[in-house]
Amino acid sequence: MRDFLRLLRLLGPSWRWQATGILLGVLVIVSNVGLLALSGWFIAGMGLAGLGLLRIEYFLPAAAIRALAIARALGRYLERLVTHEATFHLLSDLRVWFYIRLEPLAPARLQRHRAGDLLSRIRADIDSLDNVYLRVLAPSVTALLCTILILGFLARFSTGAALADFAGLVLVGVALPLAAFRAGRSSGRQAVALRGQLRAEIADTVRGFEELQVFGAMERQIARHEAAYAQLTVLQQRETLVEAAAGGAALFLVQATMLAALVVAIPLALARTLPGPDIAMIALLVLASFDAVSGLPGAYRALGQTLAAARRIFEIVDTEPAVREPAQEAATPAGFDITFRHVSLRYDDADAWALQDVSFHIPAGGALGVMGQTGSGKTSLGNLLLRFWEFQEGEILVGGVPIDTLSGDTMRSYCAVIAQQTHLFNTSIRENLRIARPAATVAQMEQALTEAGILDEVRAMPQGLDTMVGEMGTRLSGGQARRVAIARAFLKDAPILILDEPTEGLDAFSEHIVINALGRLTRGRTTLLITHRPQALGNIAQVLELERGTVLSRSKT
Repeated sequence: MRDFLRLLRLLGPSWRWQATGILLGVLVIVSNVGLLALSGWFIAGMGLAGLGLLRIEYFLPAAAIRALAIARALGRYLERLVTHEATFHLLSDLRVWFYIRLEPLAPARLQRHRAGDLLSRIRADIDSLDNVYLRVLAPSVTALLCTILILGFLARFSTGAALADFAGLVLVGVALPLAAFRAGRSSGRQAVALRGQLRAEIADTVRGFEELQVFGAMERQIARHEAAYAQLTVLQQRETLVEAAAGGAALFLVQATMLAALVVAIPLALARTLPGPDIAMIALLVLASFDAVSGLPGAYRALGQTLAAARRIFEIVDTEPAVREPAQEAATPAGFDITFRHVSLRYDDADAWALQDVSFHIPAGGALGVMGQTGSGKTSLGNLLLRFWEFQEGEILVGGVPIDTLSGDTMRSYCAVIAQQTHLFNTSIRENLRIARPAATVAQMEQALTEAGILDEVRAMPQGLDTMVGEMGTRLSGGQARRVAIARAFLKDAPILILDEPTEGLDAFSEHIVINALGRLTRGRTTLLITHRPQALGNIAQVLELERGTVLSRSKT
């Protein structure tokens, strides 16, 4: 119930669309029930009038029938239009709401989740939440309002028939859906989790396709997917059986309710306290009244999967960010020298120290090389400067300002990063450069590419700046991808530069070009160069060596 109430609170921004859709739904159902009941009354009345047993006014009910038919058709069109518009607004709002809460968690708190699983939560689980309005809230509120109107009208003719209809509506609209919900809740929850796992595994398979082929593991991977699909099929069959059983029981209860209403109403007609045509009207009105609750079985079945998806979403948004933003941000630093004073960091309370009692100073425009083996804590220095993680002890200053008094966005705006795993988006070189400066002109981009030593190669490509780089930059060589990243850093023109293994994985020729480009990039910028390759240090005068998170040695070249 708590998760459902949280979902309801998320519906607020588009409530006008949602309320209009519900009112139109009421109009459609009332028009449909009224059309069937009035038609039954009119046909029965005309039959009796033809036998001379009843006098009936013809024109008014005939006009009312036409009006109800038009209202039903027009209302159905508008109801579908408005409810789907409300759903699209809701999905848009939910995605923005989720992303706003997801962004502060990156990268520290998202590392425990697989990329495919996160994508599944962003897309499929958010999509499942449209059930909250379209398949749960709207049908439930519409059913309640219509039930009140229908029973109030029916009670004017026969209280007994109204009570019988009320009992049938409660059984079909509440008791039966609740039983179906409880019967399908477990399988629905398992199906949502299994779909998320499958999407994550398939995403891994696609990314690792070449490795699976090389090592002959593709058949085993496919077998895993097929086994998961078989398990998912079993769960879906259970849901289908529940749905079929609920549908059959609902059909029986509808007919039984109409029979009960007739049993109550016919004696009134025989006693001449109820006109004959009213019997037909009551029977058809009771039959049509179940249109008001017809959406509830589906609503309760959808509720199980919707709540399971909501829990997966709430699991993410309820996660505390690794970094606490300052309540009031400090003023812009006067300079961009960097000072670490006795800084210690551990990624988890149970982990060993990733950094312990690390101190150093980089003057503004100067450079520090940090060396060490894998796992020595080198990359952690960059993570702290970018405010991706919070350190537990010590102090980090930029221009004399503690970085914990600066927001993460502000601190990252002062930094440009070139890492070993440079991420290029699956779009053109032009758009990848514009990530650093959206308003960059062609001349500015070409200047940055010149500084990075790759302009001639880009111009030689058939589409030039509009060349698509492919997924993760796979259409470019490793050296080209690294130099596009360097050009991006030139465009950003940030005062602080973080270079994390910038030449790793490159051949000697590409490494030479990249080192020359980095030499131009680092001029006048406060630079932190993280590497385990001495040749990458170039002319950097100050070098720090880390081992298991502690400073092993300091040297000057």
